[in-house]
Amino acid sequence: MSQRATESETVTLPDPAERLLAIRDLDAGYGDLQVLSDVHMDVADGEYVVIVGPNGAGKSTVMKSVFGLTTYMGGDVIFDGTDISRRNPDEIIYEGISYVPQTGNVFGSLSVRENLEMGAYILDEVPEDRIEEVYERFPILRERSDQSAGTLSGGQQQMLAMGRALMLDPDLLLLDEPSAGLAPDLVDDMFDRIDRINDDGTAILMVEQNAKEALRRCDRGYVLVQGQNRYEDEGTVLLNDEQVRQDFLGG
Repeated sequence: MSQRATESETVTLPDPAERLLAIRDLDAGYGDLQVLSDVHMDVADGEYVVIVGPNGAGKSTVMKSVFGLTTYMGGDVIFDGTDISRRNPDEIIYEGISYVPQTGNVFGSLSVRENLEMGAYILDEVPEDRIEEVYERFPILRERSDQSAGTLSGGQQQMLAMGRALMLDPDLLLLDEPSAGLAPDLVDDMFDRIDRINDDGTAILMVEQNAKEALRRCDRGYVLVQGQNRYEDEGTVLLNDEQVRQDFLGG
């Protein structure tokens, strides 16, 4: 049976030398509303980690907390040895973390290329080699380079959002529900693209509604329930765990 994560002392962690992100006893929420309680998670350098759980479990709040978008109430978020618990997004992005939210993730009135340029706004000059790498990864964006982002399909907008997030060559990419709203025939393609981003060395922490497919592909997974850790293990172990399947994966 998968490990039930009730205390941080019981968690099987990546080797400390390889640990890129370490979340410890995190309490966070919005204003006075606490959503997360004593959450702990780890992402090793180059690892692919998925957070699953029922609606309202606080999955997206974990992502937003890492990126400085929630009210910090306690605990630690350590990235590459630096405490970023109380930093804002403008500071965190310099550390090597990029975030793709579920909605509102492109500038609709700007062209595809202008969106990519915005992804490099902290740099003195737009790195043309990075734009070329994004175009090679998502060829449709090259074809739509001068087109307004708001006129792209849902799948193309998701590619653009990920491409913009990759413009700074982050060490950690946060993805919130990347398959949400996509046509069924596009979901596998999106997962394949995420796999390749990870294969190229970028660590990924992802929240995903398609829990079975996400767990099948990832290295490790966490099950979050009511803002707290419930289970954690290798993705395929969670996927095949009878209790996890019955409670959270629809049997």
